[in-house]
Amino acid sequence: MTVSDQGMSKKTTPRKKRRVLAPSQKYEMWVALLSGQATQREVALKYGVDRSTVVSVCKAAKTGALTALAARPGRPGMTPEQVELAEARAEVERLKATVTEQAVALHLHQGKARWD
Repeated sequence: MTVSDQGMSKKTTPRKKRRVLAPSQKYEMWVALLSGQATQREVALKYGVDRSTVVSVCKAAKTGALTALAARPGRPGMTPEQVELAEARAEVERLKATVTEQAVALHLHQGKARWD
């Protein structure tokens, strides 16, 4: 028998409407926690979100900061993977040019040998 068959109803608590925070609010939240101005609980109450949201924002901020700091200087806006891919493509182009030069040199050398 199920609960509904027995005439009992399952009580549910109404879910809070999901609050979407602006990036600037998330940043302010992170700074407040990082600087020790507020606790997770205080920040959650101030912005009307769950503490798990505060934790998620902090994890995202940490990941973003580490990714930005890992990027090589002189290449703004590129992730380490994008930098590595760009370097690999440049190396492939360099190697293509080298192989082409060697193929031309070999062709010219073999052609001269036939004339002798």
